[in-house]
Amino acid sequence: MVCGSKKKSYLKSQNLKIFGQGKLNGIVQISGAKNSALVLLTASLLTNERIILENVPRLTDIEKMRNILENLGVNLIDKNNKLEIDSKNISIKELPYELVNGLRASFFCIGAILTKFGEAKVPLPGGCDIGSRPIDEHINGLEALGAEIIIEEGIVKAKIKRKKNKLHGTHIKLNFPSVGATETLIMAASLAEGRTIIENAAREPEIQDLCQMLNKMGARIYDAGKEKIIIDGVNKLGGCTHKVIPDRIEAGTFLIAAAATSSSITISPVIPHHLEAVINKLQESGSKINIKGNSITIIGKEIKGVDIYTAPFPGFPTDLQAPFTALMTIAKGESKITETIFENRMNHINLLKKMGASIKLNKNIAYIKGVQTIKGMDLVGSDLRSSAALIIAGIIAEGISKIYGLDHLDRGYENFESKLEKLGIKISREFNHKTFGGKSYKIETKSEEMSKFRAA
Repeated sequence: MVCGSKKKSYLKSQNLKIFGQGKLNGIVQISGAKNSALVLLTASLLTNERIILENVPRLTDIEKMRNILENLGVNLIDKNNKLEIDSKNISIKELPYELVNGLRASFFCIGAILTKFGEAKVPLPGGCDIGSRPIDEHINGLEALGAEIIIEEGIVKAKIKRKKNKLHGTHIKLNFPSVGATETLIMAASLAEGRTIIENAAREPEIQDLCQMLNKMGARIYDAGKEKIIIDGVNKLGGCTHKVIPDRIEAGTFLIAAAATSSSITISPVIPHHLEAVINKLQESGSKINIKGNSITIIGKEIKGVDIYTAPFPGFPTDLQAPFTALMTIAKGESKITETIFENRMNHINLLKKMGASIKLNKNIAYIKGVQTIKGMDLVGSDLRSSAALIIAGIIAEGISKIYGLDHLDRGYENFESKLEKLGIKISREFNHKTFGGKSYKIETKSEEMSKFRAA
């Protein structure tokens, strides 16, 4: 898969130049969900038969997962946004650290590889620095299913202890509805012996998409999308064709951008139910929303301040906290943004303040007093969603902004600037010989060592 221009391999030396105070108008084609496609690619390891995945977004994160699968011996054929996946010649070996380090979702491979082959060795993963994401839930769940797990020198080594070389069904209650742990354990339990019940399971649409594809492959999974998921293990799984669901985070980002500029756009295709929490807050803040089938039209009006509190689905998604914060900077009145999922997901606040936003930050709560205008600046995004927030801020602002950190942005948004340009925003990608190093604006990631147990 080629993710756009070859020059994107030098993403840290690129920036988006944005002429502010633009208006959006038109229709946006929403891409397939990154967070769903990543785990579906992992699930393809569970069968020796061909999987065809449709609506796969062209992103650097997807390219990284492809590289990981190919390193295992998987054959992939890329046809535009469709991937044909053949895992019959997979060989079990330790995944190279350099492939896993930049992608937290790579850790999900452990459940699929372990249940199919009886053992797995996966390095502790990397990704955006938005806080610690413990893998305790993954480990405890796999151990309950019958795995023996040790962690040595940054490598998680898992092996099935039973003579039959099969995991066994069990009752697992998660301490927190972790999306990654729920997905890992669903895949592991799908080929286990007997019934597995996962309580306090995550309910995100991406989990429902995974269960739908696994059931097409012959799995027996019940109540996906509920707090208790039941999996009856089967002996083997087969191939299937499956279409990745639309990306609710990309869809929400465009809706927020339209609201921030008092614009009118239509996004499609989407699954409106997946965006219910976002839609409610946009309506509460003044925008008019029309839903028709798999499309949503927003008509931006005067923005008023509203409070948001991030929470697991069906609550307000943490991935849209930063873009919504950018919207609130110019809202009438005051608002309070509370981040409850990741402790390090407020890096955009200081950058928005440099643009003229009035924000007071107390731990993970941002108190915002709306201002009439913010000013364009040269800024560096520190993670995927903060980069999207800065682009929205650049569109709102007076003057010109240059947003760096596109190595983060291109992980999760397919052709973001091209879509904005088609909607009428004056925006372009610039290629530079040197990375932006303005000390006044660059966010330095925390030097303290984060928890060594990190995964999505």
